[in-house]
Amino acid sequence: MTKFPKSMGACADLLYTMREKRLAADKIAEELKKQETALINHIIDNLDKESSGAIGKHHKVRVVTKQKPQIKDFEALAKWVKKTGRFDVFQRRLSETAIMDTLAQPRSKGVPGVELFNAVTVSLTKA
Repeated sequence: MTKFPKSMGACADLLYTMREKRLAADKIAEELKKQETALINHIIDNLDKESSGAIGKHHKVRVVTKQKPQIKDFEALAKWVKKTGRFDVFQRRLSETAIMDTLAQPRSKGVPGVELFNAVTVSLTKA
């Protein structure tokens, strides 16, 4: 755990330094993810589909196919969810932008079932 400075001004400077380090690490991680994805795609495209995979010195790789759900007709899905009560098929996350845009409309009466709360954060700007 990092020991924090006593002065809030020094904390602001440390926050900036930490954020810059994290952003630099995020860029490195993003580039590594791109390389990883490219290699995965290369393996999918080039590994013989009939084989049981390829074995290296330490690891084995094989191409697998999994079925995953995706929405084809949202209205039909929403109707089914309402009829069956199977709301568990949805993840409980709002589109913050869409909600705030709706609330900003001149005649908006709010969004049923949604309330705003005060999220406490900090604003870090150059002095």
